[in-house]
Amino acid sequence: MENTALEKLRYPIGKFIAPEIYSNDYLNSRISEIASFPDRLKKEVVSLSEEQLDTPYRENGWTVRQVIHHCADSHMNCFIRIKWALTEDKPAIKSYYEDRWSKLHDNLTMPIQPTLSLLEGLHFRLAYLMNSISQTDLEKIFIHPENNKEFKIKEIIGTYAWHGSHHLAHITELRKRKGW
Repeated sequence: MENTALEKLRYPIGKFIAPEIYSNDYLNSRISEIASFPDRLKKEVVSLSEEQLDTPYRENGWTVRQVIHHCADSHMNCFIRIKWALTEDKPAIKSYYEDRWSKLHDNLTMPIQPTLSLLEGLHFRLAYLMNSISQTDLEKIFIHPENNKEFKIKEIIGTYAWHGSHHLAHITELRKRKGW
């Protein structure tokens, strides 16, 4: 497969590009994306068969089922990381091996409905929390141990809005290619 074709399959909406300025309009728009993610995801996956859910979105990629469960895993980590940043001084967060989590039995075989329900509640809480964060608190940071990099809460809002749309596009693009 041609490298650009593989890149398009891996990043159907492109890689995340941070804005130069995190304006209120930008942040409010990203929080709205986060709030609407569970409904947008559910719309795309609720009618899929078990066989379709177990179809990888690209060669050697995760199945639709794994992508759905990964979003819950990742976004739960996001929620906890924001809480740590809001309540501790520059906390070093715990990283996790998403590739290993994706191979656990629940991510491979569990029905998607419990995860869709979890995402609905989680994203309500994420958006609620994000909407309540002050300008000062948006500047609070956590440290990611993988590269010892500091991340501000405002950056995480943009990143996770992109993350949900990125994985949703894996599913919608697969559906288009397969004619589902």
